Amino acid sequence: MLTVIWHRRDLRLDDHPAIDYAQQIGGQIIGVFIFDPAILKQPSDQLTTGGGQVEFMLGCLAELQADYQRLGSNLYFFYGNPVERLTHIALTLKPDHLCFCEDVEPFAIRRDREARLALQRLGVKVHSFIDLGLHDPQAIRTSTGEPYKVYTPFWRNWRKLEKPRPFPPPRALAGIVPPLELEHIPLPRVSELGFSHQQSIPKAGSAQGVRLLQQFTESQALLRYQENRNYPAIAGTSQLSPHLRFGTIGIRTVWSATVKAEEMVRSQEEQQSIETWRQELAWREFYQHVLFFFPELETSAYRPEMQKFPWSDRYDYFEAWCAGRTGYPIVDAAMRQLNATGWMHNRCRMIVASFLTKDLLINWQWGERYFMQKLVDADLSANNGGWQWSASSGMDPKPLRIFNPASQASKFDPEAVYIRQWLPELSRLPTADLLSGEISPLDRQRCDYPPPIVDHKRQQQIFKTEYAKCRS
Repeated sequence: MLTVIWHRRDLRLDDHPAIDYAQQIGGQIIGVFIFDPAILKQPSDQLTTGGGQVEFMLGCLAELQADYQRLGSNLYFFYGNPVERLTHIALTLKPDHLCFCEDVEPFAIRRDREARLALQRLGVKVHSFIDLGLHDPQAIRTSTGEPYKVYTPFWRNWRKLEKPRPFPPPRALAGIVPPLELEHIPLPRVSELGFSHQQSIPKAGSAQGVRLLQQFTESQALLRYQENRNYPAIAGTSQLSPHLRFGTIGIRTVWSATVKAEEMVRSQEEQQSIETWRQELAWREFYQHVLFFFPELETSAYRPEMQKFPWSDRYDYFEAWCAGRTGYPIVDAAMRQLNATGWMHNRCRMIVASFLTKDLLINWQWGERYFMQKLVDADLSANNGGWQWSASSGMDPKPLRIFNPASQASKFDPEAVYIRQWLPELSRLPTADLLSGEISPLDRQRCDYPPPIVDHKRQQQIFKTEYAKCRS
């Protein structure tokens, strides 16, 4: 008996529901991963994948293949339409079972439905498993059976549900030697997939995901999360987002680590820190939940009135925002961090998103697309949810939020450490000037730093006026 594990966003062997199921039914097990050109090379008007993210994924796949081989099997790579490739695999290897972990994205749901039907016609038993989140998106409903549209009641329901335990690590895997007709390919390089980048991306792979989780939950970092999480100059977050995006660590393992961390709690504040981080995990699942039930969010605003908002869409403003040349130090520092590393602190994500939509009056979908191109942890549900929240177009019950860059910098980077790190040309200027953004024209000229491209007070008033018109 042969079981094929179709990997997508589950690039690990430990705490893996499909692999656990395959070992329970017995027989030989192999893994496959299919590079889908429809995802890697989408049309220019759609969300696109970035080179940094592709390289991180390739690093994860290299380690996963080595883990398969260590346990006596292998992970095979293919390029092309997944349904066609899986059909070819089924006709060549004649497996008894195909297992995969479910996704919530509209494209993935359609793809998986087609793949399931195609393989079932060939007599393959197809099994799918919940793995992106701790709970099936369909398992959490309101008292009337409707999907949630507001986070807080979703969190209350989600929090009281019993959380699943991690699956055990796999035993030795009995693999097979594939026939030549299988037409699999070696693991490609990022350039061979048509991508390039200049980012210093984080270390990839399951071992690193486990290491980061341990560093965060077995130290004081998690217990001080409530205090430190909003300060971008402090290493106060887990850095796990790319690993959760590609599933190099199981979400059940993550939750279990928070339970174990409670043994170290010595104060109410430390317990609250753990609970606050759990709320972030719930935010991740809330966005998965709403994208599953409202797939139209992928391409349009949730609030109908914001679908007619008169965005200015000035491309010169957008280019300045992308390059970190808006003249607002906290905004520019955050964009420089994104461009250089493929990651941005969450507080800064909110600051730059608010600035693009509320100050520059540019359509949130432009920023959403840029984040998908640059973020190593780019994830459609979380990215879309965050941008719609920032643009006042999403499911926030108090949608009109405008971040003042100077106030945000003063509160969350009070010594301008973060600003100086990513804007070294401004490092010698007074802290007060860096926080307020009120840098003299002479200093801007000396530092080759541009003047503010817009006036915050004026732009926020324009946004409020147009927002009121849309709601009337």
